[in-house]
Amino acid sequence: MSQMNADSEQRSRTSRWQTPGEGVRAEPSAHDVTGLRRYRVAVVTDGTAVPGRGEGGVAAALRVVDGKAVLLTRLAAIEAVPVFVTPTGTDEFVATVRALASSFDGIDLEAIAAPACFEAERRLQETVDIPVFHDDQHGTAIVVLAALRNALRVVGKRMESARLVVIGAGPAGTATVRLLVAAGAADVVVVVRGVVLHRDDMPSLPPHQARLAERTNPRGVRGGLAEALAGADAALGFTPALTRGLVASMGEGPVVLALAGPEPEIQPHLISDIAAVVATSHAGYPNQVSTALAFPGVFRGALDARAPRVTMSMRLAASDVLAGLLPREALSATRLLPELGDDRVVPTVAGAVAAVAAERWRSRRPGPGGVPEQGADRSVSAQKGVGP
Repeated sequence: MSQMNADSEQRSRTSRWQTPGEGVRAEPSAHDVTGLRRYRVAVVTDGTAVPGRGEGGVAAALRVVDGKAVLLTRLAAIEAVPVFVTPTGTDEFVATVRALASSFDGIDLEAIAAPACFEAERRLQETVDIPVFHDDQHGTAIVVLAALRNALRVVGKRMESARLVVIGAGPAGTATVRLLVAAGAADVVVVVRGVVLHRDDMPSLPPHQARLAERTNPRGVRGGLAEALAGADAALGFTPALTRGLVASMGEGPVVLALAGPEPEIQPHLISDIAAVVATSHAGYPNQVSTALAFPGVFRGALDARAPRVTMSMRLAASDVLAGLLPREALSATRLLPELGDDRVVPTVAGAVAAVAAERWRSRRPGPGGVPEQGADRSVSAQKGVGP
């Protein structure tokens, strides 16, 4: 088999691992790194938010965590153990995972419905001294921010001045809004169930939506999706809502990240003549926004630095260097992110995460892998960060 065909097969296989609904099983590989595994991570789900199925049951949930475990093992040399916890409530879930935590170096939460996922992650991270990382939230946010940053570079706009609309405030949408604001986005409008979140409505909103309303919508937009999208520079859709007419109402050279799954909420070819850049979460289209570009490196970096948690600064650093792996001359409307099979992704993300973690927790002894070196051309400081 030629090297080109081998690379293509690897990209295709990795995409299938990360595409909801695809069967996933570990298989022997000539590149297996068993001898290098120094860490063990529990990949935990209660099956209440299986992509494309909702509460999908044990079998569907295990397919999700099996796939994530394969990716952690193959891409980051981390031993990953799938764990299914019967959904009986947040208290029971937290107690069960806490009891398991001493056997692991990290906890990856998967396919847990909102708002329970926010409470479960917070309570676990407050009570265990190892990283707890809800990939549906933070892995998605890291890759979405990187894709959006590069998409705005393609159309000649800046994050700080762009008008951004986030559709949906589930786990992925909520975490993405928080990361966007932390990255310097100044004009973010959030639409939930067809209604714009507004600061004046905070008393009647669920807690996580109230927090979003407090930090977004600086222009005081009222109404629904049409009012939010009128003149917008980018739409980030986490729930089916976008139409061709709505995209046509956006500003010049609009960016559309149609991220609802398992199928995009709007087919890219239906808006290719009016959207400057389109990305989806599906492997069958250009610009796949996949958390596989983030969570293996994030875990590896956090564990190598012996970080007790994954902070906002670590997530920003991961997104920054992920975006920076494609130089300006390599960016295009159909190439915003590195390929899933790009060997640079995991060590680059891990290096950035570990560097930030090591700076914060200097007193902690480095992990057995040490802190991966970060090249001088991948600085993640506020002054030298990747971006327009």
